Amino acid sequence: MTYRNPPTTPRKSATFDDYTLSEIRRAAATGIYDIRGAGAKRKLPHFDDLLVLGASISRYPLEGYRERCDTSVVLGSRHAKKPIELKIPITIAGMSFGSLSGPAKEALGRGATLSGTSTTTGDGGMTEEERGHSKTLVYQYLPSRYGMNPRDLRRADAIEIVVGQGAKPGGGGMLLGQKISDRVAEMRTLPKGIDQRSASRHPDWTGPDDLEIKILELREITDWEKPIYVKVGGARPYYDTALAVKSGADVVVIDGMQGGTAATQEVFIENVGQPTLACIRPAVQALQDLGMHRKVQLIVSGGIRNGADVAKALALGVDAVSIGTAALVALGDNDPRWEADYNELGTTAGAYDDWHEGRDPAGITTQNPELMKRVDPIAAGRRLANYLKVMTLEAQTIARACGKNSLHNLEPEDLVALTIEAAAMAGVPLAGTNWIPGKNGF
Repeated sequence: MTYRNPPTTPRKSATFDDYTLSEIRRAAATGIYDIRGAGAKRKLPHFDDLLVLGASISRYPLEGYRERCDTSVVLGSRHAKKPIELKIPITIAGMSFGSLSGPAKEALGRGATLSGTSTTTGDGGMTEEERGHSKTLVYQYLPSRYGMNPRDLRRADAIEIVVGQGAKPGGGGMLLGQKISDRVAEMRTLPKGIDQRSASRHPDWTGPDDLEIKILELREITDWEKPIYVKVGGARPYYDTALAVKSGADVVVIDGMQGGTAATQEVFIENVGQPTLACIRPAVQALQDLGMHRKVQLIVSGGIRNGADVAKALALGVDAVSIGTAALVALGDNDPRWEADYNELGTTAGAYDDWHEGRDPAGITTQNPELMKRVDPIAAGRRLANYLKVMTLEAQTIARACGKNSLHNLEPEDLVALTIEAAAMAGVPLAGTNWIPGKNGF
């Protein structure tokens, strides 16, 4: 009689999981790296790893909706003659016309205006629909200079010098030929249908001394009226914030690696930069060390989803947050109503990220005229406004529970962390202890 060992259950590798194996096969078959949109999909320390300490005996809460909780914020008060005054501390991040359809850009402007906040142009210039429907519009000044002109700089309400973004700090943007329509080509002075890769650095300055000159140049062009933002990807937030402040910025924008992009290399999105949560405290510390906290405003972006994220970010010391991916979802991106269309593209609602292909069933990340008809900018703008309203109400609810009559009165003392990693990154105690990892050498 032959004795046989009982079979073991097949076990897949945590290192070589199904996605990794499929990517190896794809690379072996094509010989080219994968390109996609959106942000990092790996699990990262985030705001979910923080909890808010509501009031009890030692703190006095505010009463529901009866007691006021201010949400307004002023951006650009350091040097600008006309700083921006917003009703809520939630702004719309820069997303280009070209990456997004014209109706989507219009909807972002409509939704932001209804909510009393700002939206941002993105690479490729300013469209008339966007300017016409945006009460407060921030004009992005990027390395590519696509669509840039002094007239639009003066028509904007603020200027954001983009050094980098969270999905690809140190890298340039991509817009593949299938999205270079006649209008996009004209605005960017590009051939129609030809792939475009933006520069990874500005052509006329290389360091903080040059940046200071560039900021002064932009102030002169706009008669010192417009606030000047400097946006950086979350890589070295302490030093980048300090250098932006010393160069004369009114506002610093830090974008963590959960921030999205229209298109870049998958390896870039998942392996370059730092989580948003890890970027906030070093940036705040830089402002505090320079005596500029609250004098130069700090905006963070990358993975902001709800009012709890807003409240926690403000408690850590930021002045406002910015949303991109979440705003697109509010407009209708990755909506299950188009599930059959997503299936035809080999994906599913909630996972679609091939924004570079220009075949978005929702009509948002495309230049296809038939698909664009699926976006009603008026209805989509109202959905975005509803979403921003809910986020604001949620943040107010949390602030009142902490006894704060303004969202900006939230502070690190109102937070604890659920993990050692989050406690170290946020600089708040591990729940149930008074231990902040790394503080005082411990």
